[in-house]
Amino acid sequence: MEAQQDSAADRGSPKSSVIHEDPARRTARTTLTLARTRAQADLKQASAAAHRSMLEQAIADLDRKIAALGKP
Repeated sequence: MEAQQDSAADRGSPKSSVIHEDPARRTARTTLTLARTRAQADLKQASAAAHRSMLEQAIADLDRKIAALGKP
């Protein structure tokens, strides 16, 4: 009987091995990823060399920031 109760309790609780990402970190990663997507779309449309260069630098900076957050 006691073993059944322990088993039932284990099924109802989340496993400690599951790691949940910090919501603020997840939001920051999503925001950076969306900004990167927008910058890449703008880069495809940009014709001025200075504008293209600025967008390439922005994308590189966003990539660094995303990498600094680590993987989910």
